Amino acid sequence: MIDMFYPHIPKEAIDEVTDTLYSRWIGQGPKVDLFEKNFGKLFDVQYPVSLNSGSAALETAYELAGLKAGDSVISTPLTCTATNIPLLRMGCKIIWADIDENTLCLNLKDVIRKIEPTTRAIVQVHLGGVQSTVDSQKLYNPLDGSYIPVISDACQALGTFTGDYVCNSFQAIKQLSTADGGMLTVRNEEDYKKAKLMRWFGIDREKKVKNKWQCYTERQMTFDIEVLGYKRQMTDVAAAMGIVGLKYYYDWQVYRKKLANIYKSELSKVNGIKIIDGIKNMHWLFTILVEHRDDFAKMLFENHVDTNLVQVRNDIYKIFGGKRADLPVMNSIESKYLSLPMHLKLAEEDIYTICRLIQKGW
Repeated sequence: MIDMFYPHIPKEAIDEVTDTLYSRWIGQGPKVDLFEKNFGKLFDVQYPVSLNSGSAALETAYELAGLKAGDSVISTPLTCTATNIPLLRMGCKIIWADIDENTLCLNLKDVIRKIEPTTRAIVQVHLGGVQSTVDSQKLYNPLDGSYIPVISDACQALGTFTGDYVCNSFQAIKQLSTADGGMLTVRNEEDYKKAKLMRWFGIDREKKVKNKWQCYTERQMTFDIEVLGYKRQMTDVAAAMGIVGLKYYYDWQVYRKKLANIYKSELSKVNGIKIIDGIKNMHWLFTILVEHRDDFAKMLFENHVDTNLVQVRNDIYKIFGGKRADLPVMNSIESKYLSLPMHLKLAEEDIYTICRLIQKGW
């Protein structure tokens, strides 16, 4: 079987993890700090905060944006449920905007149409690695003229840093894996400091380090807690994998692009297929719109090639209401979208094999 996904862990990362397991620090320690430092240098971002998952990054971003019960948030239905579930927990009202037929990301014109006086944020998803461009235009609340922040779910698009808050995932099958983990990138020092407090019970770890981890000195508290925090911090075990992964990130992206280009070249003239792409693509998925999708998927599976929808539109789940929203593009492509295998275990010949099968018809 040519698998849809396959995690990629270089041997050097295994060695780095082993070194960590034999050290004093296996929880949050010096390697978490080093991972954040190296991440900032590689991607030229100033305020990265590591967390234990991409979902934790999203929830922290929503909280930093000041979202509260009753606020309206414009989001996409075509994404992992991790994007939208936290909004329900916070008591926000999710307004579904339609998607763009070429990228499957949010459609800016429909987003603008959906803005209302209670709108307090827009969540864009760089779906499958394809860049969403909702943040290409600043949007404001019609009632009070306040700026509406854009929160970017870039959990499938490591390397794309647009929007006011950027959330990345290092889950098992992402472009860079730490088994699980995440990163939140913010735009200012205030949010940066608060995010670091929020990830570890509201406790300022830098103050604890300064006081040699002692809570009391001469019967006086060495720190206080002023922020309601959580337990969302990354561990040094995960950071060890990330430190190594960052070294190879651009090489891996070059290879992903090479595989994607083979797909594009071989499938661009096949009747009944439309390739999904955008102005920038980090190639976590290779997604197509295909006529007679069930027959197509069955043909590939019978020839030992796995395929998957990967994302199920969120609005049809019971927790979101269980009804299809009035979204013409989403509704029109719902029976057509499908993703083909894309990961670093694939050889170029695997992609040619898949394409030859497709070219024979289904």
